[in-house]
Formats: sequence, C-alpha cells, structure tokens
Amino acid sequence: MDWIWLPAGLLAGGAIAWMLAAARGRAAAAAAEARASEMQRAFETAERRLVDSFKALASDALKANTDGFLSLAHERLDRIQKEAEQRLQAGGREIANLVGPVRESLGRVDEHIRAIETARQSAYDHLTIEVGKLQAETVNLVTALRKPDVRGRWGEIQLKRVVEFAGMLDRCDFQEQASVTGEEGRLRPDLVVRLPGGKNIVVDSKVPLAAYLEAMEAPAGEPRVAKLREHAQQVRTHMTKLGQKSYFEKFTPAPEFVVLFLPGEAFFAAALEHDPTLIEEGVGKNVILAAPTTLIAMLKAVHYGWKQETIAENALAISKAGQELYERTATLVEHLTRVGVSLGSAVGAFNDVLNSYESRVVPSARRLKELGVAGQKEVDRILKIEKQPRSVGPTSGV
Repeated sequence: MDWIWLPAGLLAGGAIAWMLAAARGRAAAAAAEARASEMQRAFETAERRLVDSFKALASDALKANTDGFLSLAHERLDRIQKEAEQRLQAGGREIANLVGPVRESLGRVDEHIRAIETARQSAYDHLTIEVGKLQAETVNLVTALRKPDVRGRWGEIQLKRVVEFAGMLDRCDFQEQASVTGEEGRLRPDLVVRLPGGKNIVVDSKVPLAAYLEAMEAPAGEPRVAKLREHAQQVRTHMTKLGQKSYFEKFTPAPEFVVLFLPGEAFFAAALEHDPTLIEEGVGKNVILAAPTTLIAMLKAVHYGWKQETIAENALAISKAGQELYERTATLVEHLTRVGVSLGSAVGAFNDVLNSYESRVVPSARRLKELGVAGQKEVDRILKIEKQPRSVGPTSGV
C-alpha cells in the first residue's frame, strides 16, 4: 500500500468534520430509533384493536351461522323424520302383507302339530299297552320255555324255519320220519339231511336253555355271569352226551359228525363267550355246533350240491334220449329208403306201360279216327315221369 501524505491543517479539519458528521448520524439514528419504537407501539396497538375487532366479528358471524345452521338442521331433521315415518308406515304395511300369510301358515302348522301331538300321544298310549302285552307274553314265553317239552318243540320249529330258508324241505326228513334203535334205546334225531350220493347229516336241536333264561332274569353283574357260565357248561354236557350217541354210525352212510343246533344266535354267542373251547371240544367229539346262520349256510351248500346232482342226472337223461333219437332216426331212414326204392320201381313200371300205350294203342286210335270212328273228346297225350326219387343214405353230418 502506498501512503498519502497530507498537510497537518487539512488533516485536523477533516477530523472535525468527520466527528460532526458522526454526531449527526448518531442523532439521526436515535431519532429514527425513537420513531421506530413509536411506530412499533402504534402497530401493536392497532394489531390488538384489529384482533379484538376480528374476534368480535368472528363471534357475531359464528353465532349467526350457528343459529342459521341449527334452524336449517331442525327443518331438515323434521323433514327427514316425517319421510322416515312415512317410509316406516309403508314398510310396516308391506311387512304386514308379507307376514300375514306366514302367520296364517304358522297357525295351520301349529294346528297340525297339535293334531300330530295328539295322535302321537294316542299312539304312545297304545304302544305302551302293546309293550305291556308283549312283556306279559314274553313272561309267558319264558315260563313256557322252562318246560322241556315246550322248549324242544320250539327248537324243532326254529329248525324247520331254517330248513325252509335254505330251500331244503324236500331233501330233509324230520324226526317223525327218521328213527333208529341202538344200544341207548330208540334214537330219534330232529332232522336228517339227505346228501347227494345217498349220504346223510344228522341234526339235533334239543339244547338246554334253563340257565340262559335264568341269566336273563338275573341282575347284571356276577349273578348273571355265573348263570351264563352254567349255560355254557350245560351246552358242553349236552354236546358230550350227543357225541356218545354216535348218530353217524346208525344213519349210514353218513359223515362222521352230528350237528348240534342252537336255535338262537344269542344262545350260541353266550355259550362261546363263557367257554371259547366249545367248538374245538365239539370237533373232538364229532359234534359241530351250529347257530341258525351257520346251519343255513351249511344247508345252502347241500342245496347247491343237489343242484349239481340234478344237472348231472339231467345230462345223463339227455344223453340217453339222444341215443334213442339217433337210433329212431336210423330206422326212419331205412323206411324212407325202402319207400324210395318202391317209388322208383313204380315210376319205371308206369313209364313201361306208357311206352306200350304209345306204341300199341295210340296208332290204332289214329286209324280209327281216320276211318271216321271218333268221339267228341280227343285222346290227350300222356307225359312220362322223368324224375326219380333221391336215394337216402348216410351223410357226413350224422
């Protein structure tokens, strides 16, 4: 920087001027600051007045608007309420129109339900009476089944029904028809089933049921279980006695076993439940235990065997009928052959006579006609028989 050197007088005068200018500037600044403060205070006062005015105006406007809005809202709400009441009344009438038929239908349903309930109560009362009668009849049946003769007859009836179900009535003999005399006396089985080939199956249905009936009347628990064990033991005892009778040796030829028929599935199941070895022991004694379903299956198998036997018999009868038809056909062929030979001889003799007629008789007839000796009818020509009967002989198809 280059320094400028000024005279001292000039320097002092400039400093004074500068100082005066600075003082004036400070005074002007103070005055401006004072004016600015006054203006600020005036602005703040005006602002407060303006805010108060705006608040008053806003409050008045809000109050006026609120009153107008509330009045409009009340009018609108009243109108909406009236419209809603009208719609509700119209909807109520429509609902009443819809609900009316439903109410009537419900009324009819209610009447029908009352009638059904009355009928049900009547039927229930009748059923109660019938159940009471059934219980009385059941008691009578149980009492009757305690008698050995009645129980035996009932078993025979059940056995006959099983035979009917299997379609084997014509292949079975009941005890009235089958009996033999052995060392134990007269043996009369309940049923003898005839098998194809002349063999038989013996069925016995005399099963003790006293313990089982007592078990059904005994209270649940150990008393009933004890009676059912006794029932199984009675079945085992009867099975042992039946095996000792050796029915299969008396009704020969017969398979080496006898069927012990239990006339009820419950009797069979109860015995096996409390003595599972009964079937195995029975096989060892040549006695087969059979419930109704088991015996029906056995008899169905026998019925199928009889069907096969019938088919075989019919096939043999058809074979014999075929042989007889073949022989009769051969005899008929012989007769036809002789008839054909005879027809051939007759045709030959006819043609010979015709030749003699044409060579001997016809020329004489012509001469008579020429001589004027003729009748009203003309002598027709006779044709020869050219066809010969076919010979009847063996063919490749027979």
